[in-house]
Amino acid sequence: MTDERRRAVALAYREGDEAPRVVAKGYGEIAERIIEEAGRQGIYVHDAPELVALLMNLDLDEQIPPSLYQVIAELLVWVRQIADEQGKAAS
Repeated sequence: MTDERRRAVALAYREGDEAPRVVAKGYGEIAERIIEEAGRQGIYVHDAPELVALLMNLDLDEQIPPSLYQVIAELLVWVRQIADEQGKAAS
């Protein structure tokens, strides 16, 4: 049986950390609240079920493993480019 509930993981990078950390994660209603809060704060939400499945295995406050550095770095660069383009369009 598969779990069809919505899942969400929030990452944050703090100065001095070697890698981003899991700062929130959850299923169902908790996932919805994580996504809603991200929206309220203007934080981009990326829908990547395979990546979320991997990140759900990490504990809260655990840094992402080196095996995910590349994919997370590429995602962060992409999100930054989107933010920059939106900023230029708003100017």
